[in-house]
Amino acid sequence: MTEEETVLLASWRPGLMLSFVILTACVADDREIYLVLTEGDPVAFHRGLMTTTTEAGGKLDSHSEVSKAYAKTLVDSHDKILKSTLETGSYNKLYSFKHIVNGFAVHTSPSQVKKIKRAAGVKVVERDRGAKMMTSYTPHFLGLPEDVWTQEGGETKAGEGIVIGFVDTGINPFHPSFAYDPVNPFASNFSHFSGACEEGPRFPENSCNGKIISARFFSAGAQAVATLNASMDFLSPFDAVGHGSHVASTAAGNCGVPVVVNGCYYGQASGMAPSARIAVYKAIYPSIGTLADVVAAIDQATLEGVDILTLSVGPDEPPEDTITFLSVFDIFMLSANKAGVFVVQAAGNHGPSPYSVVSYSPWAVGVAACSTDRIYPASLILGNGLKVGGVGLSGPTFGDGLYKYKLVLAKDAVKADGSFPKTPPYTEECQYPEALDPLIVQGSVVICNFSEGFYNGTSSVTDIIDTARVLGFMGFLLVANPAYGDFIAEPIPFPVPGIMIPRTSDSKIISEYYEENVFRDKRGEVTKYGGSAAICDGRIASYIGRAPIVNRFSSRGPDIIDHDRNPTDVLKPDILAPGHQIWAAWSPISVLEPILFGNNFGMLSGTSMATPHIAGVAALIKQNNPSWTPSMIASAMSTTARKCDNNGDPIMAEGSDLYSLYTATPFDFGAGLINPSRALDPGLVFSSGYEDYINFLCSLPNTDPATIKTATGGSCNSPFSDPSDLNIPSITISALSGSRLVRRRVKNVANKTETYLCAVQEPKGVRVELNPSWFTVAPEGSQDLEIGLNVTQNIDDFDFGEIVLTGNLNHIVRIPLSIYPVST
Repeated sequence: MTEEETVLLASWRPGLMLSFVILTACVADDREIYLVLTEGDPVAFHRGLMTTTTEAGGKLDSHSEVSKAYAKTLVDSHDKILKSTLETGSYNKLYSFKHIVNGFAVHTSPSQVKKIKRAAGVKVVERDRGAKMMTSYTPHFLGLPEDVWTQEGGETKAGEGIVIGFVDTGINPFHPSFAYDPVNPFASNFSHFSGACEEGPRFPENSCNGKIISARFFSAGAQAVATLNASMDFLSPFDAVGHGSHVASTAAGNCGVPVVVNGCYYGQASGMAPSARIAVYKAIYPSIGTLADVVAAIDQATLEGVDILTLSVGPDEPPEDTITFLSVFDIFMLSANKAGVFVVQAAGNHGPSPYSVVSYSPWAVGVAACSTDRIYPASLILGNGLKVGGVGLSGPTFGDGLYKYKLVLAKDAVKADGSFPKTPPYTEECQYPEALDPLIVQGSVVICNFSEGFYNGTSSVTDIIDTARVLGFMGFLLVANPAYGDFIAEPIPFPVPGIMIPRTSDSKIISEYYEENVFRDKRGEVTKYGGSAAICDGRIASYIGRAPIVNRFSSRGPDIIDHDRNPTDVLKPDILAPGHQIWAAWSPISVLEPILFGNNFGMLSGTSMATPHIAGVAALIKQNNPSWTPSMIASAMSTTARKCDNNGDPIMAEGSDLYSLYTATPFDFGAGLINPSRALDPGLVFSSGYEDYINFLCSLPNTDPATIKTATGGSCNSPFSDPSDLNIPSITISALSGSRLVRRRVKNVANKTETYLCAVQEPKGVRVELNPSWFTVAPEGSQDLEIGLNVTQNIDDFDFGEIVLTGNLNHIVRIPLSIYPVST
C-alpha cells in the first residue's frame, strides 16, 4: 500500500490512507493486457440498426434479434483478427466489446501486440493501465430531506424510476441499506432497463430483490494477470472489500438505516436518492483490478440501460501514448454519454498537488471531496485537569472522565528481561504485547508513539488495539513524535478506549506532564508513576465545524492533456461534494481493512465517497426532468453550486502543510459545492452533445483529424475555432495571448419568460466584455452569449473570476473563469 495512491479513509494505519493499488501484473512470459479498438460501428450506434428501438423513449433495442446478429458479426471480426495475426496459444482474448465501443481485450506479449497494431481493421491499441478504487449525515448537510426529497414526493419517492449503475468492488446484498421494504415495495416498471442477477459465492439467487435489480461480475482481466484467492476474490457480485457497498449506499441506499458500530449508535444512514434502483457491475477485486474488466463493465451497464454510471474506480495516471481525452477509458465514457448515460467520476486522491486530477474529459463529471460540518470531538483529561483534544471514535475509560488512571509511557514499560529486539516498533509503538510488562501496563492508560513503523507501514493501530486487549490497558494514546512531526488522523471506531493526538504541540503537553510526575532512578528507570489520565467519549457528534473545506487528499486542477501534465482548456474538477468521514454500508468480512472486520458500516474518506453523492443528486435531477441530457444535468449542478461556506465566507482548501488552509479556487472545487435544491431548477442550462465533443477534440492543438476519427469514429467536419468554445458552464483558457472571443449558448428550462442581467468578476490581467449585457428568454428559448477576453497584464499564472447571470425570477447562473494570460 502506498500513501499517495489511496482512498483516504478512517484508516487502520493513521497517516496512511487506505491504499488499493491495482496493477496490471506480468506473468512469466511478460504477457500483459491490451485494449484494442477496431473499425466498424458498435451495436448502439450502427446506423442500420437505429430503426430497431425499444418501446420506451426510442432507444436502440440491443436485445432484438437484428442487434444480436450484428453483435455476433463484431465478435467474429475480433476473433478473425486474432486468429489471422497471432499464433495459437500466444494470446487469450478476454472480452469482445460490442455495444458502445467496437473492440476487444487480449492478454498477450509485447512482441505479439506489435503484430496486432499492424493488422487490418485495428485502429487503437493501448496497454491496460490497471484500475484502482478512488452517509448518515450528508443528506441533511446538502438539504435533501427538507428541500429536494419534499419536491420529489418524500423519501419513498426520491429517485423512483432511476437506475444507478456502479462499477466497483461489488455489493453486500445482505445489508439493510439494500433490503426489500414490504411496507413500501419497489415499483417494477423499468421498461428502459434490462439486467440480470448472476449468482455465485455469497451471492444467492434472491440477492436481486427489487432494490438491487441487476448484479454482474467481470473477472477475465483479473484472472489473466493474477491468481485470485478464492477466500476473498469471490467470483460473484459479492463485495469482499466494502468499497462498492459504501459507494452504492451513499448514492441510493435505503432511508433511515440505523448506523451501529461496536454497540454505539451513530445516527441513521440514507442514500442521496433512496428510492433509486441499483445495478452492480463488479470489476475490482481485493487482489487485483484491470482496466479491461472496468471497461467491459461500462459496456454492459450501458447496454442494460442505466441512467447514471458511477465510477469511483479507474486509472490513476494519464495515458502514456495518447492525449488524456483519447484514452480507451475516456472513449468508453464518451460513448456512454452518447448513449444518454450521465457519467460521474472520482477526481482522484493525489491532492493537494496541482495538475493531479485523474478525471480529464468534459463528457464525464469529475468530483472533488470536502468536509461537512459534522465533527467527532475526542479529548483526554490529564491528572492536573488539563484537557487535550484528539481524534478517535472511542468509548471512554471507565467513569467517563470521573476517574483517572495511571499514565505509562510504553518505552518505560519494556520488559527488563525480554528476549526481543528493543526497536521502536516493539517498544514505543505498542505493536507487540510480549515487549511490555503486564504488571505495569494493566489497568493503565498507555502512551504509544507515532514513529518510524507507522511511516514505513510496518505498524498499525490494529496491533495497538490487539496489544491493549491482551495486556488489559485501560486505554491508549497514539501521540505525534516530535522527531517525525504531525500526522494525519481520521476518526476510527476503536473497540477499546483510545485517542490519537496527531499534533506535536499537543503531544508535547502530554509529555511534559508525564515527565513532571514520573520518578526515575539514576539509570533513568521509572520507580513511580505519578501521572494519570482519562479518555472521554469520542463518539458524540457535534455540528459546529466550518464547512465545506476541500480535503487535502482531493486531486487538484488544472486539467491536463497528456502524460507530461500540460494544461488544457477544460475545468477540472467539475463539482465539489462531501467525501470526508462518510458513514455508509460496509462488508463485514472487510478483507482489506482489519479494523473494520465484522462491522456493517464504515466511515471512509476519499473522492470515491464524494462521487456517489453526485450520482444520487443526478438521479433526483433526472427524475424531476426526464428529458434532460447528461450535459444538461451537469450544467444544472455547475451553475447553481455554492462558493461560500456555512459562515458565508469563501470556501477554503487544505494545503500542503498539515492543517493549513487557503482560499479555494475552481481548480480545487470546480464550480463549487453541489446545491441539490437549486440544481432541480437552474433556470438556464448549457447543452453539449456527441458532435460538440468531437468538434472540441478536433480543435485541440497538435491534434490530427485522422487520429480523432480513428479513436472515436467521429469526423472533424465542423471543428470549433478554439477548444474553449465547447458549450460547457465554465471558461478555462490555459494560455490566453492577446484577445479571444468565446461563445456560449444557454437554454431556458424554466416554465416562464425571464430577463437576465449579466455581470462579471474579472480574473487578474484580463478584461472581460459580455454581449449582450442583458437578455430576455422565453421557456425553451435559447440565447447566444459572446465573451470577449483581452489580456491586460501577464501575471504568469492562472487567475480566476466568474460571470453571473441574475434573473428577475430569482435564478442565478454562475460561470467560473480560469484564465492564464501569457501576453498582451
